[in-house]
Amino acid sequence: MPLDLDHFRAKLASAREALIEQDRRTEADRAPVTLEQDSVGRLSRIDAMQMQAMALAESRRRQIDLAGIAATFRRIEDGEFGFCISCGEDIAPARLEHNPGIATCINCARKG
Repeated sequence: MPLDLDHFRAKLASAREALIEQDRRTEADRAPVTLEQDSVGRLSRIDAMQMQAMALAESRRRQIDLAGIAATFRRIEDGEFGFCISCGEDIAPARLEHNPGIATCINCARKG
């Protein structure tokens, strides 16, 4: 049974929009930390810098996820979606349903 590519496109588009929205909502958390000596104590500045570092790391993870989604859209357009990039075999539909960005079959994933 052929894969419903429109279904997977919709799932990917939804995931992409969610990541973009999360990045937009947390933009202020990634802003440079101001070091106003008079109004903020040293521990508060350290906490703010740690929060900023975590927000930046989360943003980097979202950018990696967005790049993966873009790569999956390319695989769909190139007719390569649903085939393992390592061995060329079909990827189980249930595996793709769980994560359409998966690019390897379960056997190659276990080897890797």
